[in-house]
Amino acid sequence: MKLQGKVWKYGDNVDTDVIIPARYLVTTDPKTLAAHCMEDIDATFASEVEPGDIIVGGANFGCGSSREHAPISIKGAEVSCIVAESFARIFYRNAINIGLPILESPEAARAAQKGDTLTVDLVEGTITNERTGETYQSSPYPPFVLEIINAGGLVPYTRNILGIEISN
Repeated sequence: MKLQGKVWKYGDNVDTDVIIPARYLVTTDPKTLAAHCMEDIDATFASEVEPGDIIVGGANFGCGSSREHAPISIKGAEVSCIVAESFARIFYRNAINIGLPILESPEAARAAQKGDTLTVDLVEGTITNERTGETYQSSPYPPFVLEIINAGGLVPYTRNILGIEISN
């Protein structure tokens, strides 16, 4: 699975309160949350992000509370993935649980600049910066994690496994 998008670059310790401010936690609707995603750190993000764009962060991205609202807001903004030097563990798990790919690569995160285009291969774990031509390695996902991401998250994955259909 390959993804490609424009970089939105942020620094170290981007916490869940910055990703989606607490004043918007009255909903879990992805599109409503997306409208306020990153607004306290980057007022232009929600209005200018395009489907497929990629967030690049520094160390400890997603630290803070364990709320799922943070990765839900990013996925609702149609960000294709996040690349960071490192992630807070609960954010990492929440992102996988909702089907949002995230990759740790300190070298790729440090080299990327806002506006660069990255190509990410989730199967191989590679991140290529199209501006520089450099390719960086991240740990590839095990097949079962790719299945969770491809299904759209842990709940849809489990429904598929159990053969449970949800009618609207």
